[in-house]
Amino acid sequence: MSDALIHRGPDAAGLWVDEQFAALSHRRLSIVDLSSTGAQPMHSQDGRWVLTYNGELYNADDIRSRLRLSSRDLKGHSDTEVLVEALARWGVERSLKEAVGMFAFAAWDRQDGELWLARDRFGEKPLYYASTANCFVFASELPALEAGLPGRPELNRSALAELLRHHYVSAPSTIYEGVFQLPPGSWLLVREGQPSSPSRYWDPVDEATRVEQRNQTIEESVDQLQELLERTVRSRLVSDVPLGAFLSGGVDSSTIVSLMQQVTGETKTFTVGFEGAHRDESVVARQIAKSLGTTHSEQIASGADALAVVPRLARIYGEPFADASQIPTLLVCEHARRHVTVALSGDAGDELFGGYERYRYFEKLVRLRNAPAIVRDAGARSLHAVPASAVDGLARSRFGGMLPPAIRKRPAARARMLSRILRASSDTEAYQVLRAVNDDPWQLICGEPHRVSTLDDRLSNLGATRLGMMNDTLDYLPNDILTKVDRAAMAVSLETRVPFLDPEIFRFAWSLPTDHLVQNGVGKQVLRHLLGRYVPEEITSLPKRGFGVPLDDWLRGPLSTWAGELLDPALLAEDGILEPAVVHRLWTRHLEVKENLGPQLWPLVMFQSWKHDR
Repeated sequence: MSDALIHRGPDAAGLWVDEQFAALSHRRLSIVDLSSTGAQPMHSQDGRWVLTYNGELYNADDIRSRLRLSSRDLKGHSDTEVLVEALARWGVERSLKEAVGMFAFAAWDRQDGELWLARDRFGEKPLYYASTANCFVFASELPALEAGLPGRPELNRSALAELLRHHYVSAPSTIYEGVFQLPPGSWLLVREGQPSSPSRYWDPVDEATRVEQRNQTIEESVDQLQELLERTVRSRLVSDVPLGAFLSGGVDSSTIVSLMQQVTGETKTFTVGFEGAHRDESVVARQIAKSLGTTHSEQIASGADALAVVPRLARIYGEPFADASQIPTLLVCEHARRHVTVALSGDAGDELFGGYERYRYFEKLVRLRNAPAIVRDAGARSLHAVPASAVDGLARSRFGGMLPPAIRKRPAARARMLSRILRASSDTEAYQVLRAVNDDPWQLICGEPHRVSTLDDRLSNLGATRLGMMNDTLDYLPNDILTKVDRAAMAVSLETRVPFLDPEIFRFAWSLPTDHLVQNGVGKQVLRHLLGRYVPEEITSLPKRGFGVPLDDWLRGPLSTWAGELLDPALLAEDGILEPAVVHRLWTRHLEVKENLGPQLWPLVMFQSWKHDR
């Protein structure tokens, strides 16, 4: 199991065994306290607790002070030692509530013979677990967990449906039956080999609903955010190894880099761009780096560089994962690792400050859903009944401009989606339909559908934009964005840190008036105002672009042979998991340019690659 995680910890390995009860191992990526005093598994001073821990505790100095731990009390200066002493003196539940950081850990209580597992509030660090007939196993990644199981578990077809629907599998599920992810902000207790159900020690919905709304000007909000973010960024700079930051050219990463540069005066920044790419952000990133005075390094990748990554993705992620921006993410991580061991990122700015365009579109959809039921139902039935060819024809006609932009792109599929949104039982369900890449994934899977509801009914009371923000904080952020970055970075032994994911920043964002988030259809207003204090306005006003990956062209061109072999009907029939005829029909329509189906085909290809490349 430990050997399967060498990439996450190439600097050292540790193993501790209580022959009667437990074994803990650790792979170390040395960041703070590079000496042997930071080695793990680590014991508390009283000998009761043994800890294996992945991550960083950003308020270690504060906890050290509150525990009255002097340098004479500690062997070294690692945050791991502070955490294990907090467990010994405060217990697990209080320690988790006091801890500010990104982490996943397992702590063995030698006195009571209990194992505690825990994961950070937002889910920056992963943790998987499973029970077998005679043991309980856990690990940071799925391949390491598999190495501790007696055989390969059965496929979880409901999780496969989620992969095809959203490009990822949501915690607590995994692609395997009987194997689970510990949800963010949760702990789990194992007694006599039997795990409890996960318990939340931090719930973002509860936190958000308890926050008192601010009544102040946007400039006052910007002042407060600047102070908070400067303090948060400073805490993320603790490191005994070289440190830098990703700079994509967007508002979020540019804001983090601006504050890093203010705090340190010397920041290394990293960008990846693509030759001839329509949505290449490296030019803007270069302008921002020059404006801020950072030491900037960029890699302009060729299409061949990007495509060379693709066959490695299944092994790098260790599970089927299909956000295609994983490709440029891996490239920028590889580039940064040549210079630094730690990189800060601007992830989570969209979820906390209302950045995604879909939030504005969802506001309009919710207004449609508020129409009288008879009108809404009639509209849903009409959209569902119109033949796909007719909708496609309308979109191509001179009347196509009357259709909403989201329907003009893949009109027949979008019309079906709008029909389902109008018929959804709640706004929460409607938002999940809006985010779906495939509105009916079970047509692609052999066997009877088995649907599992993951709806949180508390969200429908938040209003459209904030419902979307909270849904993404609970699901899309940990299961897609943070998963994508963690696996890509740790594959090359790079630690990433996300300053926006601090409980204080979260509470602040949810206390803001809505117009400090969105004005005139443009999100992240308070962030844009803050960034405007550091870089020219023409940069802060640029629309969000993101990593653009030409999936449609690649699947018809340089990836067509590789993908076609994985989607071969004979292979699918032999596997008995995916419906050969339905998949072949999608693949053929895409190759014949009847539709651009790259987003629907990519999770199928990634699943097949994962299944057959192990």
